[in-house]
Amino acid sequence: MARSTTDIAFTPSVKALQERLGSRPAYARLEARGGWRTAITPDLAAFAAARDSFYLATANAKGQPYIQHRGGPRGFLHVLDERTLAFADYAGNRQYITAGNLAENPQAFIFLMDYSTRTRIKLWGTARAVENDASLLARLAPAGGKPRVERAIVFEVVAWDANCPQHIPLKHDEEEVAALRARIAELERENSGLRRGREASERESR
Repeated sequence: MARSTTDIAFTPSVKALQERLGSRPAYARLEARGGWRTAITPDLAAFAAARDSFYLATANAKGQPYIQHRGGPRGFLHVLDERTLAFADYAGNRQYITAGNLAENPQAFIFLMDYSTRTRIKLWGTARAVENDASLLARLAPAGGKPRVERAIVFEVVAWDANCPQHIPLKHDEEEVAALRARIAELERENSGLRRGREASERESR
């Protein structure tokens, strides 16, 4: 029997727990259908391009995990092809934990979240740090040359899945809040104008 893409997460111990707690039949049906997707779809590409932050998980050779927040202008997470994502690794606090982990263990995980729509996407794969590819670094670098790019992180997608919205808090980022406030102010001005027009019409009819 061919392996399912879900096997990257559903290890024997995970499957045993699913069996004991009653969820194994549902996931077995998912596996029979082929499991999770592996190619980056247009919808996933658009979702990734709209993000201004995400989380990247790596682990060292001993399995010690590390999660790092990555942020940048919207679109800083690039889709290179249907199986590959990449982003610029900016100069930071010079701890180099992520790059060091990838040097000895390429297994990686990306977690994308949109709190305003309660949407989360999980991507399993492998990643590598690239330092000597001028054309790639130029492609990923932010406009204006700041912050300084030290390397690229290239992520090869093995499987991905969109989670349900359960337990995700509803939050809006600063841009969305600013747009809502601007729209409220516009409606208040419109309402004020309509009120003045109605009052003037009432005075004329007396």
